[in-house]
Amino acid sequence: MARPDKYVGVQNEVNGGMTTIGKIIRDAWVFGLIEETETCEGWNFAGVDALLDKVNKEWDKYGCIVSNLPPELFEKHKRIHDKAIEDARAAGWCGEAETEDEK
Repeated sequence: MARPDKYVGVQNEVNGGMTTIGKIIRDAWVFGLIEETETCEGWNFAGVDALLDKVNKEWDKYGCIVSNLPPELFEKHKRIHDKAIEDARAAGWCGEAETEDEK
């Protein structure tokens, strides 16, 4: 099976969007790099990589630590990521795959 050349969109992701690309998109929403309505559906992967670079530059300002975010970004991060976790759990995601190697 050939690898797709376009991204499916965070709303169509496996595991309710709890993937690396899903996290990049949610963090881009937090930092205002893209609108919260932007799912990145149809983007080529070079565009996703470029977004990752921008997200990483923003995180570098805060030492890549959520608690270092200023209050307004901290609250935005909490709102966006808490909602994503809630939606993913409702879609059947449980988070065990991410911690499987820790057992």
